[in-house]
Amino acid sequence: MIRFESGDLRITILSAGTLWLDGGAMFGVVPKPLWAKLRPPDDRNRIRLGMNVLLVEDGTHCTLIDNGAGTKWDAKQRDIYGFTVRSAAELLLPAGLTPADVDLVLNSHLHFDHAGGNTELNADSRVVPSFPNARYVVQEGELEFARSDNERIRASYIADNFEPVFAAGMFDLVSGDARVHGRIEVLLAPGHTPFLHVPLIRTGEHTIAFLNDLVPTASHVPYPYIMGYDLEPLRTLESKKRILGAAAREGWRLVFEHDDDMPMGVLEDAGGRLRAVPCSVEA
Repeated sequence: MIRFESGDLRITILSAGTLWLDGGAMFGVVPKPLWAKLRPPDDRNRIRLGMNVLLVEDGTHCTLIDNGAGTKWDAKQRDIYGFTVRSAAELLLPAGLTPADVDLVLNSHLHFDHAGGNTELNADSRVVPSFPNARYVVQEGELEFARSDNERIRASYIADNFEPVFAAGMFDLVSGDARVHGRIEVLLAPGHTPFLHVPLIRTGEHTIAFLNDLVPTASHVPYPYIMGYDLEPLRTLESKKRILGAAAREGWRLVFEHDDDMPMGVLEDAGGRLRAVPCSVEA
C-alpha cells in the first residue's frame, strides 16, 4: 500500500493481487531479447504483473478506480493465470475500509483483470455487486462492446463482471471525455479497447493519471511497446503520444496498474526518449 495526501485528497495505491501473462503478448512486436531483459519470464513464458488500484478519498466521497480480477475463478483458471487475488473486503482492509464504504467504482474498462472485482459470489453462490452502496462508472461504448461477444474478445470480457451491476441499476454511463466526480475526470484513450479511458485526478498540487492498459507497466512507456492484446495498436500509439506527451510537459504522476515494481512514477527525457522513473510521494 502506498498512501499520500495531496491538497485535501487522500490517495492510496492498493494491491488487488498479481497475475502472470504471456510476455510476448504483453510486448507485441517487441523482440523477446529486448523485453526479457526488462521482465524476465518464467518457464511458461509468462511475466509477473501487479494489479494496482487507486483509492481516492476527499472526506465526503470514496472512489475506487479498478478492482483487479476478483475471486470468481476455478482451479484451472488460477493455474493458467498464476493468480493471487483479493476479495473486495481484503483489498480495502489495508485502507481501513469495507466494501460498503465505497461510493463510486470507476472502471477504466471491463476486462477481467480490471473489473473482475466488480462482483463476487454471495453466501448462496449468486453473483452480486461487490460494493453495495456504490455507483459504477464506465464508458457507454465499453459496456456495449463488452456485450458484442465476438471470438477475439470473448476471453477478456466475462459477463458476470458487469451484467449483475447493470441488472441492479448501478451503472452510470459516460461518453467520451467526462468529469466523473469532484476532481476526477476521464480521458478517452482508444486502442487497447475502442472505449478505454484514463482516469485523471486533479488535486490542485498534482495531476495523477491512472494509465491502466494504455501503459500497463513502466516498461511500456516507449511508444512502440504496445501489447499484442491491443485491438487497435495504431490507435494505442496515438493515445500514448497524446497522453504521455501531456504527462511529460506537465509533470503528471503516473500510476502503472500492472507494474509490481514501480506502481507510480514520473516521466523524464532520456536522450530524446521518454522513460519512467520512481517518484517520491512527497514530491
